[in-house]
Amino acid sequence: MTVDSQGTATAGSQDAPGRAAGKSQTPPPPSGAKEALQPSRGRRSLPGGLLPYLLVTPALLSMAVLLLYPLISNLILSFQSVNRRELIRRETPWVGFDNYTELLGNSEFWTVVLRSVAFTAANVALIMAIGTGIGLLLNRLGKKMRLVLSLALAFAWAMPIVASVTVFRWLFDEQFGVANWLMRTLGFSGYDQHNWFETGLSSFVIITALVVWGSVPFVALNMYAGLTTVGTELYEAARMDGASGWRTFWSVVFPNLKPFFMITTFLEIIWVFKAFTQVYAMNQGGPDRATETLPVFAYIEGMSQQHYGVAAAISILTIVMLLVAMSFYFRLILKQEDEQ
Repeated sequence: MTVDSQGTATAGSQDAPGRAAGKSQTPPPPSGAKEALQPSRGRRSLPGGLLPYLLVTPALLSMAVLLLYPLISNLILSFQSVNRRELIRRETPWVGFDNYTELLGNSEFWTVVLRSVAFTAANVALIMAIGTGIGLLLNRLGKKMRLVLSLALAFAWAMPIVASVTVFRWLFDEQFGVANWLMRTLGFSGYDQHNWFETGLSSFVIITALVVWGSVPFVALNMYAGLTTVGTELYEAARMDGASGWRTFWSVVFPNLKPFFMITTFLEIIWVFKAFTQVYAMNQGGPDRATETLPVFAYIEGMSQQHYGVAAAISILTIVMLLVAMSFYFRLILKQEDEQ
């Protein structure tokens, strides 16, 4: 307050804080901030539920072109009679379920089915047993040896199938094969230019060795990755209880890695059951079509015998068998989720 020359008091700067106290001390936001928060008039934001579908649309379209369209075409072909004569005449007569009836009533087809099932069971059992053992070994090795073994597994896994078939054919060659030389060196007679592909059983043994050799790295490396998630305190508790190695595996490792064993086993069943290149490139399904599995049987019926409708029916039946096998897997998955 100031006093003028006549003694009159006038309000000065002391009234300013009072007037300012009644107002907000927060400075107003800049004019540009409000404009930035508002979307531009020319753009419209997508609904929240639509964006995920737009992101997966390219993948779905690719799958439809590469998988769904050939599957539908193959299904249509399985209801047609397309042989050499029909190809020359450019005809595709419909025969309904005649191709399926012919196959299901053919004893040769059921022989191939049983052979495929036995071949798959033997390979999957060996792959899972050997792969699990190597995975446990990787978990026990030191860093350097683990790295060496992991690289060896990765190289075996990365080798192209045709190249690995060529190596195995050379190993079991009649004249220059390592197998015959090794048997002669060990003192066995009758292995001078012995033909390992003379019978279906010996051919299947070689094919099984090839399939197991190429599939074990996947199981072993995944097994080792799964073992890293098992706590060390569980092993220590089992060791304090005096559990043996087998007891530790069945009581500690297997229960904790049960989902791994389930998914890996079913993946191997699918991969081995539909294996084509290893079987066909090794001996073209011979001798006398004794090593034909369902994929090879379908290929020979279609490309060699030119029974394309029957070959399409074989492939559809193969898919149905795999779907039946996978249904058991999905039932186990759902049951496990309900228990949790």
